[in-house]
Amino acid sequence: MATSPESEHPVKAYGYAARDTSGKLSPLTFSRRATGEKDVRFKILYCGICHSDLHSIKNEWGITTYPVTPGHELVGVVTEIGSKVEKFKIGDKVGVGCLVGSCRSCENCAIDFEQYCPKQVQTYGFTNFDGTKTFGGYSDHMVADEHFILRWPENLPLDSGAPLLCAGITTYSPLKYFGLDKPGMKLGVVGLGGLGHVAVKMAKAFGAEVTVFSTTAGKKEESLERLKADHFIVSKDEEQMQSVAGTLDGIIDTVSATHPIAPFLSALKQQGKLVLVGAPDKPLEVAAFSLIVGRKVVGGSNIGGIKETQEMLDFAAKHGITADVEVVPIDYVNTAMERLLKSDVRYRFVIDVANSLKPT
Repeated sequence: MATSPESEHPVKAYGYAARDTSGKLSPLTFSRRATGEKDVRFKILYCGICHSDLHSIKNEWGITTYPVTPGHELVGVVTEIGSKVEKFKIGDKVGVGCLVGSCRSCENCAIDFEQYCPKQVQTYGFTNFDGTKTFGGYSDHMVADEHFILRWPENLPLDSGAPLLCAGITTYSPLKYFGLDKPGMKLGVVGLGGLGHVAVKMAKAFGAEVTVFSTTAGKKEESLERLKADHFIVSKDEEQMQSVAGTLDGIIDTVSATHPIAPFLSALKQQGKLVLVGAPDKPLEVAAFSLIVGRKVVGGSNIGGIKETQEMLDFAAKHGITADVEVVPIDYVNTAMERLLKSDVRYRFVIDVANSLKPT
């Protein structure tokens, strides 16, 4: 007989979980492992709500096993450490992003690309090395190997900083990897949502001249006045798109809905790079000559490894980069998911876990 989440480990835990494809979240008592010699346990203070949480609780990717407790943008304070932990002490502010495990020995792990490890263990809904399932940050506490624990910069807010553990690294990593982090570069950001608004902030901090592309003019003032983008283009306006043809060194495309990318390839200079971080559910159409003629590149990027995620947090703290958030109590989470589905948030929900999650 299968072991229940409540009894498979010795340390009681409490959170919110979805139990079927309705995605409705409700209280769940489960358990976490005892603190191992290299483990860090921490009380969760805040947890961001990512759009992938919504996909997961509804099993829209077809890989969810229930019950599932989402959340991979966790920040908190250390309450216990193992006997061989070297990097952290009780009372430290820490974070955990999308990963809590990897094989630590493959080619990807050897170069700090744990996010591409074929045996990676994600923060929730994955099978850990001991055969038990991982539970995420919509819960009271977390335990993980210190390798996957991130040091939280002193001057980085906990609530508005939490989404950086996904949205921040998802946009920072491709800017660095594809060489789009040089001052004076001309960069585009497609879409101004949870990822896009952080991408604008990251690109500006690198010293880029930033153009925001959106399907409607409604986000023009937001882009130019508050996020300090340099230009705004309505991507459905052919005349506006023509005005930026051949001008950009790179574009970060954050849109997850199916959309044409040919217009954005036209906006690139020769040898320009279009990097996808959104994940449309249908294949993209790319004309070969749109790449060949200008030696252009279409690439993709996932999150980052642990070393790079720490680098990103330190960069964000140095440059005052946070996400724009709406902080909500955990009993609001189902309403937050409904609003997220309608894009009715500017731009990220963050759960005030410590002040609202109470065991029943």
